[in-house]
Amino acid sequence: MKKTALVYGNFNILHPGHLRLLKFAKESSDYLIVAVNSDNLTKNLELLDEKTRLDSIKATSYVDEAFILDEDIINYIKRVKPSIIVKGKEHEQKKNKEEDILKEYGGKLLFTSGEIGFSSLDLLNKDFQVNNSFIQHSSSYLSRHKINKVKLENFIESFSKLNVLVIGDTIIDEYITCNPVGMSQEDPTIVVTPLSNNKFIGGAAIVASHAKTLGAEVSYISVVGDDLNYTYTKKYLQNLNISTKLYKDATRPTTLKQRFRAHNKTLLRVNHLKQHYINKDFEKSILKKIKKIKDLDLIIFSDFSYGVLTKKLIEKISDFALKNNISMAADSQSSSQVGDISKFKNMDIVTPTEREIRLSINDFESGLVVLSKKLFKKSKPKYIFTTLGSEGVMIYNSKQDALLTDNIPALNNNAKDVSGAGDSLLTCSSMAKAIGANIWQAGYLGSLAAAIQVSRVGNIPIKKDELLNELRKIND
Repeated sequence: MKKTALVYGNFNILHPGHLRLLKFAKESSDYLIVAVNSDNLTKNLELLDEKTRLDSIKATSYVDEAFILDEDIINYIKRVKPSIIVKGKEHEQKKNKEEDILKEYGGKLLFTSGEIGFSSLDLLNKDFQVNNSFIQHSSSYLSRHKINKVKLENFIESFSKLNVLVIGDTIIDEYITCNPVGMSQEDPTIVVTPLSNNKFIGGAAIVASHAKTLGAEVSYISVVGDDLNYTYTKKYLQNLNISTKLYKDATRPTTLKQRFRAHNKTLLRVNHLKQHYINKDFEKSILKKIKKIKDLDLIIFSDFSYGVLTKKLIEKISDFALKNNISMAADSQSSSQVGDISKFKNMDIVTPTEREIRLSINDFESGLVVLSKKLFKKSKPKYIFTTLGSEGVMIYNSKQDALLTDNIPALNNNAKDVSGAGDSLLTCSSMAKAIGANIWQAGYLGSLAAAIQVSRVGNIPIKKDELLNELRKIND
């Protein structure tokens, strides 16, 4: 049976004491109800109006249900029979009118002053809110390439014409928000208390999600484990109306990356994964599936070197795309693992980091332009977007029909979480190029998508309207 808690009061200005009380009540129950006294009950002209007070309660993360109370609280308690009522510690030594009715049906009255760290969850949950106020456009880049915001808006509106296939490694990102307790007295270890966890789709799955919420028709193919995260992934992608084919491989779990965070910083990352390649039967089935997809405009390879994109599979899919005039884009990430962007041949766009491009050609001394020339010689990508973190993106134009290289500065220098920047850059820029944008226009749209992505914690699919809203801020 679900244990319900009730808290009631005026809640004029929501302060730390209130939040401590609500946190305690929520932790003591399965379902927290908060009754906010109506203006009619309080008859206090110094109070904020009842709607404002109710809205502030509803905005907290602990409350499951909140309403305006316009009757005697005892009548409400008799009717609803909450399991517990929680009041502040200052009421413990007083006569509490709720006690008699609670005794009748076995309810309990609890008192608390709350704990230090009361509002950590509410404060830290602000991590997951979007803050685009730090995005700044590069007027010099826009001017240099005569980029018109109306054209950029038209490209975005045309994303709906695209049919996109995304293939690669599925990742589930889990963010565990913690409250730091202190240092262990037994050994030099940081001690934290977990407060909440948030799951996000990651890896190739977030690339597919970006493409869908930006307007395209999307197919997604991946190999995952036979586990609960398979169900989570499938349901998430189906809710976005993405045509999804997930192959279950009992020899591997669905890749799970856990990040333990406190005070807007990541303390520790734990990866649960296997990195062996899929077998030949999976390869054959995937190729067969791809060849049945009609009217593809773009194939995006999102590779994390966790075994889905084998050498044979990449070669066969690339040959299929070239024969059918389908655009291709690729990213092969090297973070805790080692990828190789050069294994993707004849791509339209590749988006390596500086470290990834150095690893792929085994050159840790040359400058960025030389690195790009060497990668072009090795794998023939038309355009190379080398991502440089806070320095932005360097674009290498192998066609040399205009500038050989140019740089887009980082459009958001107050990043909350940089982990999804490359995925959003890859998705948006390759879609823009496939719909007809030139490489400078495509690069700018991709950089803008990355700026939006790093403005929040966790991978949240970028919506078309978010891009359009930011473009409207460009001064003509």
